Amino acid sequence: MSAFWVAVASAEHVRIGRRDGFMQVNHGKAPPLRRVKPGDGIVYYSPSTVLGAKDGLQSFTAIGTVRQGEVYEGVMGRGFTPARRGVDWRDATETPIKPLLDRLDVTAGKPNWGYQLRFGLFEISERDFRLIGEAMRARLESAVI
Repeated sequence: MSAFWVAVASAEHVRIGRRDGFMQVNHGKAPPLRRVKPGDGIVYYSPSTVLGAKDGLQSFTAIGTVRQGEVYEGVMGRGFTPARRGVDWRDATETPIKPLLDRLDVTAGKPNWGYQLRFGLFEISERDFRLIGEAMRARLESAVI
């Protein structure tokens, strides 16, 4: 059975991953990515456009399915080799989270809904994944194995 995850990164970093077909979390750490398995659904939440910015983006910025294969090392230069997983990203529209807060199981009725984002990767329900996908206008019928 597939699991569904929210990963957290700036939109700038997510867009690189979408372009190149990978996901990366927690500044390139491998252990969180080992929890994610091929066939799992992944959606990215971006609190900002650029890492460290306070621009209030607060949007879902990518959605897709983890590809077959293991965690691998990417190359970013200066000796930085972050852990990554391959992802088949869906065509989707970046979508603000605020209109969904009272509809998602993970945030409804939780004034401190952003607390869990600090972990960089957390599991969500299939219902929430599909609701986010619908809001992003993503075609998910074949997105999850």
